[in-house]
Amino acid sequence: MTAAVSTTAPGSPPAVERPFFVYGTLLPGEPNHELFLRGRTARERPAVLPRALLYEGPGHPYAIDGHGRVHGTLLTAAPGVYGELLGLLDHLEEFLGPGHPRNLYERVVRDVEPGPDGGAGGAGGSGTTVRAWVYLAAAAVTRSLRTGGVLIPGGRWTTGRTPGGPDSP
Repeated sequence: MTAAVSTTAPGSPPAVERPFFVYGTLLPGEPNHELFLRGRTARERPAVLPRALLYEGPGHPYAIDGHGRVHGTLLTAAPGVYGELLGLLDHLEEFLGPGHPRNLYERVVRDVEPGPDGGAGGAGGSGTTVRAWVYLAAAAVTRSLRTGGVLIPGGRWTTGRTPGGPDSP
């Protein structure tokens, strides 16, 4: 059904340096990409998160587990900045630790389908997957979204929707 969950507490070094899958205001061209990612990534390419749904949030989207696909970008940290980038993203996403009741998002490991380098368009579908960190809506947020949230058709968040806010994957 869903890939195994793996989290680490903020500030603790991960056992493996994983890429990050982003799908909201951290996407290229969005406000938080410039603020948090500029100069901190070595590679960025289109990707798809399978078995997930995307919902509108207040200025940013939320991804949750579900029967759909979320389009985004797979980011690889630049050499020597992985720990800094992990800490910045944990802070931005209000991830206080695995299962913390005040988390806005949970940082989990998921299989992501990378697309070709460069161009936009369809990502995934090649059968190849990469294990990546993904910030999914925390449990309380997920419950609220499932009962009254606005689903984003097609799983692709764009600036044309709600203007980007200061805190979103």
